[in-house]
This record gives sequence, structure tokens and C-alpha cells, in this order.
Amino acid sequence: MRHLKKILILLCAYLVLLPVCAQENHYCIPVRTVAEEELVYQAGEKMTFTMHYEWGTIDSDIGTATVELDTLRFNGYKAFHCSVYGKTTRLFDLIFKVREDFDSWFTCDGLRPLKFTRDTHEGRYVARNTYIYNWESSEPHIVADVYSSSRGQRNLELPLTPCTYDLPSLFFLARNMDIDNIVPEKKYPMTFAIDDDVYHVYFILYGRETVKVKGLGTVRTIKFAARLIAGEVFNGDEDMMIWVSDDENRIPVKFEAPILVGTASGRLKSYEGLKYPFSSLIKR
Repeated sequence: MRHLKKILILLCAYLVLLPVCAQENHYCIPVRTVAEEELVYQAGEKMTFTMHYEWGTIDSDIGTATVELDTLRFNGYKAFHCSVYGKTTRLFDLIFKVREDFDSWFTCDGLRPLKFTRDTHEGRYVARNTYIYNWESSEPHIVADVYSSSRGQRNLELPLTPCTYDLPSLFFLARNMDIDNIVPEKKYPMTFAIDDDVYHVYFILYGRETVKVKGLGTVRTIKFAARLIAGEVFNGDEDMMIWVSDDENRIPVKFEAPILVGTASGRLKSYEGLKYPFSSLIKR
């Protein structure tokens, strides 16, 4: 059952594998705005997701993830703080206990990443990341303190451009995109850093679709596909499908992804503190 730990990692990744397109402007996506007062979210927002797994006779919810957003002072400046916490259920803890804890700090105005941490426990495996974004250097870079129980401690410098984000900050940036400037079925690149590397993948917009989400209701959505990285979880030949609420909030409500063993999916379980009415939820 070793693949179960990979599914929880996917859960955290799913929350941020939303559209980010080519470097057409300073923010790398056709955003409507990144001015604080016009963002599509606010401090106090909280979303909880349920993770599901299917393979053969297995058809079960195996974990949850919570995404919370607040504000604080970071080096004297107002900043957002996002916390993403994923865990297996009590039943699956007996098989393979997983805890994923991501934290990200980024500016309220402009959404520039400032710091990122990761604390992962997957059975006996442990991984920790601490990123400090050095924007003031003549050659901007990420100061990365990376540890894993398999490779030990490493201190690295990762490349940093205006289009490079950690997973949580990328998620919040992407929610401000201008859908009208996205060409359907065209591939757009996206970039994020995790552990000791920077990854480049892409997304595709497919259009609008009304879907039923178990435990939530019927939701009007915008459907995307995200190409995944080949490795221990994905074969790199198939896309993750993502459905985002077709309203001002732009929150993910559902996803499905084929993995090397079985299929993983996720769905929005609960929400609070949204900045705008959840108007795309048309039937409970």
C-alpha cells in the first residue's frame, strides 16, 4: 500500500495545479489584477477537501486537506499567510500514516512570494523545505534549506524569476486570472518550486461545465486539464482534470487524476469566509 502516501502528496499538489500561462506580463498569467483590494479572496477564507481513491475493489475516501488564509506582518510589511494541511483518515493511518504541512507567505499587494515551508511525514519518510526568496540580489534566487530522511540535509540556491512560485502562492495567484484572455485548448506553461528543483508543466482550458460534487451539490464550473510530471505517481502521459467554480471566488470544487496505480480524485467538502457569494453552487 506504499502508493497511498503518494495520493496525499497529490492532494496538496492538486490545490495549486490551476492555470498559469506564458510570460505575457509581469505576473506570467493574464490576471485581471493583483491589487489587494480587488483580489478574489480575503483573509479568513478556509476550504476543506476530501481525497478519494479507487483501484480494483478499493473505493474509499482516504484523507482530507485544509487550506486557510490569513494576514500578518512579515519583516514589517503586511503579508498573506496560507496554510495547507493534509492527512490520512484514522483508518488509513493504520495502513500508512501521512501528514503534509505546507505554509507560504506572500505580499498582499502583488502576490510576490516571500517564504515557504514544507513539513512532510509519510510513514518513516520525513521531508522538510524552507525557502527564502531573495529578490534583492543582482541575480534573484531562492535560498533553499532542504532535508529528507533519504538524502539528508542540503543547502541550495534555486533559480528565481517573476514567474516562479511555491505551490500555495501559485494557487492564490492563479485564482485572479482573466479567463477571457485564455485561448481554449492551447497549452500554457506554469512553474513552481518544491524540494530541490523547479518544475515546468502546463495547463489547458476546456470551457464551462456543470458538475455534481458529492456532499456539496451541483456547481457551474470552468474545466481545466493540467499535465503532470512523470515519476513515481504519474506516467506523464495523461492529464489531471480540474473543475473551478464559475463565479468570482474561483475555488476548486473537483479533480480527477489517473495515477500509476488506480485513480485519485478530490472534492470540496466545506468552505467559509469566501469574499463573494458562492453563486455557482446552484443546487444542494
